[in-house]
Amino acid sequence: MKKNTRSHFLPLLAVLASVSSLTAGTSLAKQLFPMLGAQGASALRVGLAAIILVLIWRPWRWPLRSDQLWTLMQFGLALALMNLLIYMALRTIAFGVAVAIEFAGPLAVAIYYSRRPVDFVWLILAAVGLVLVLPWSTISLEESAGLDPMGLACAAGSAICWALYIVLGRRLGGIPSGQAASLGMLFAAMVVVPAGLAEAGARLVDPSILLFGLLVAIVSSALPYSLEMFALRRLPPATFGIALATEPAVAAFMGMALLNEHLSRCQWLAIFCIICAAMGSAITRPHPAAEGPTPSASDH
Repeated sequence: MKKNTRSHFLPLLAVLASVSSLTAGTSLAKQLFPMLGAQGASALRVGLAAIILVLIWRPWRWPLRSDQLWTLMQFGLALALMNLLIYMALRTIAFGVAVAIEFAGPLAVAIYYSRRPVDFVWLILAAVGLVLVLPWSTISLEESAGLDPMGLACAAGSAICWALYIVLGRRLGGIPSGQAASLGMLFAAMVVVPAGLAEAGARLVDPSILLFGLLVAIVSSALPYSLEMFALRRLPPATFGIALATEPAVAAFMGMALLNEHLSRCQWLAIFCIICAAMGSAITRPHPAAEGPTPSASDH
């Protein structure tokens, strides 16, 4: 037992480091919004991440069938919209709240593929958390400011795209993970980068901004993905899912530390409900052969 605990310690630490790296990178990216807008910041992050992943994995080494290529293109589109929408949500709502709403996507997929009575408990708990972040609950990015409906809608849209991303990912089982990740990000960049150029124009290729964007891409994509690949090979899916479920809370803390976003007690309660629902779903998840794919922090 002690040996098993020791063997899980480093992989668990890797998942937590991955979540921390991703949320820190997104917090840094938000600091680019005044210069580039949300679309420009997303374009910088996704575009540079695509270059990094393609150089690392060299996806051309493996042949693809036409149906696999089509699925990869859909996968990349879901990834593109997921990234664009969450960045657009971050313009007007707090980071922790946006991630908590977005987490409803993978949670819904996990419950759909499981369909056991206990999952209704997690569904209700998640629904309570989501209700608590609606505008009537006095939640605010600042004490006097209401929660923007457009920001909420963008976060909800990102949740839907994350769910689609996971469903489409189930169809890529025959493709090496490195190839799927790099080509998926490349196809995503083909959507996000033109949107970013339309928003930010020539500012997107300013050398100082590009350098900062490279840091964001490494911290929010390349590093988390590498840490998660290390953890996924060494942790049971349920344990990985439990560790990943800490992401909304970590995002809220990063928002406080790096963005000066202070949440109300109601917001913290909402985040707590959604984390408990995600952890409960992971703990009671059926055998890996019957379950959907484990969502990844670095996917978005």
